[in-house]
Amino acid sequence: MKYISTRGQSPAQHFTDILLGGLAPDGGLYMPESYPHFSAADLAAMRGMNYRELAFAIISRFVDDIPAEDLKALIDKTYTAQTYHFVREGQNAEDITPLLTLEPGLHLLSLSNGPTLAFKDMAMQLLGNLFEYELARRNESINIVGATSGDTGSAAEYAMRGKKGIRVFMLSPDHGMTRFQQAQMYSLQDPNIFNIAVKGVFDDCQDMVKAVSNDASFKARYKIGAVNSINWARVLAQIVYYFKAYFAATENNTQKVSFSVPSGNFGNICAGHVARMMGLPIDKLIAATNENDVLDEFFRTGVYRPRDAAHTYHTSSPSMDISKASNFERFAFDLTGRDAEVTRAMWNRVDKGEAVDFNAYGLFEKVPGYGFASGASNHTLRMQTIRETYELYGVVIDTHTADGLNVGLRYREPGVPLVVLETALPAKFEDAIKEAIGQDPERPAELKDLEALPARVEKMGPNVDALKDFIAAEVGN
Repeated sequence: MKYISTRGQSPAQHFTDILLGGLAPDGGLYMPESYPHFSAADLAAMRGMNYRELAFAIISRFVDDIPAEDLKALIDKTYTAQTYHFVREGQNAEDITPLLTLEPGLHLLSLSNGPTLAFKDMAMQLLGNLFEYELARRNESINIVGATSGDTGSAAEYAMRGKKGIRVFMLSPDHGMTRFQQAQMYSLQDPNIFNIAVKGVFDDCQDMVKAVSNDASFKARYKIGAVNSINWARVLAQIVYYFKAYFAATENNTQKVSFSVPSGNFGNICAGHVARMMGLPIDKLIAATNENDVLDEFFRTGVYRPRDAAHTYHTSSPSMDISKASNFERFAFDLTGRDAEVTRAMWNRVDKGEAVDFNAYGLFEKVPGYGFASGASNHTLRMQTIRETYELYGVVIDTHTADGLNVGLRYREPGVPLVVLETALPAKFEDAIKEAIGQDPERPAELKDLEALPARVEKMGPNVDALKDFIAAEVGN
C-alpha cells in the first residue's frame, strides 16, 4: 500500500514515510492509493473480534512496511483498559469504546475514556507508539508542530510526553479554550513538551503550523512532523471505532447504521467516510456543526466557504470553533474521482481564503451518493439538549456531543440505529454544564485540582517567524 497526495505533485510514499512527514511536499494531504474492501465474509468474521483484534484487522490492510508482529504489539500496547479507564458506571473498560444506549435505536459511542477525556486519545495514543517505534528503527528524532482548538493538543501531548526522540510544539488560541483544557496542556512539565499560546483564534494557529510545514528547508533542517488530523495515521486509527460501534449496535450485517459526528476539522467524520468506502453498511454520516457552520453550508449548498478570523465565533463547543476544515480536502479528492488537478485548483483558492463552488465543477450533485447529511446547532439548542438528555436518561453529555445529538435526531429514521459519537466527557466544560443543568459535572478524582497546578506556556502573536525562532532555539538547546 502506497500513499498519494490529494494535489498530485508529490511522489507516492510508504506508510512509515507519511507517518513522520505530515503534509505532502506539494501542500496536499496523503491518501491511500485505494481503499481496501471488506466482504460480507470479512464482516462476519470481524463481528466477534475485540477492539485490539479489530484494530489489527483494519490497520494491517493499510500498513505493509511494519512487520505484522510489531504492528500487532503496538496495537495491543495501545488499546488497554488501563489507558482507557474513564468509563461511565456500568461500562466495561475492556470494550475500549463501549456503547451507551439511551433508548432502543439511540446510542452514544463512548470515545472519551482515555487520559485527556476526549476522542482524540483514540488515535493519538497509537500515534505516539508508532512514532516512537519508527524513530527508534531509523535512529532519528522529530519535532512535532501542531495546532489545537481544545482537545487535539492535550491528547497529542499526553501521547508523546516522555517519548524518546520526540519534541512537541503545540499552538493554541490564548482565549477560546476552557480552563480545564488549558490546564491539561499547560500543567505538563515534561521537557519535551512546549505549549505556545497564540494571541488569535484557532485558524491563526493552524495557518502558522501550515506555514512551517510548507517551508521545505526549515522542515528538513528541524525535522518537522505533524500529529493533527492532516496526519493520515490519525484518520486510520479512527476508522476502527466505526466498525466497533456498528457491530455493537446491530445484530447482523444486513442492517445499516447512521452516525452523527460533531464536526470541526472534518477528521473524525472523514474516518467514517473511509469506513463506508471500505464496505461498512452505513446509512447516513451526519456532520453536526456549531455556529461555525462552514461544513453545514457546504452540504446544504455545495459552496465551501472558509471564514476568516473576524468571522469565527467563540462558542460553548470550542473544539469545533473552526472555519477552515483542513481535512475536508480528503473528501473533496474522492468526490472529484481522485482528480488531483481539480483538487489542486480548488485548494489553491481555499488556501487564499476564497470560496469554492462545487456546483461549478458538477460535483455537488454527487454528494448524496456518499451518504452525507448535515446541520448546525447553537448555544440555546446545545443547553436544551444537555438538559433534556439529563432529564430523560440521567446522562450528562458535553457541549460537542450535544451538538451531535441535536443534529442527529433531525435525521433519525425508524429501524435505523443512530449512533452519536461522544467526543468528550462533560468535566472538560464545567461552566456550560452548570448553565444547562444547574450543577457541576462529575470529575475524575485524579483530575480534581488540575487548574491549580503550575503552568508552563510561552505566549506570542500570530507571527510565523517568531514561531520558527522559538523552535530553532529550543531544538538548539
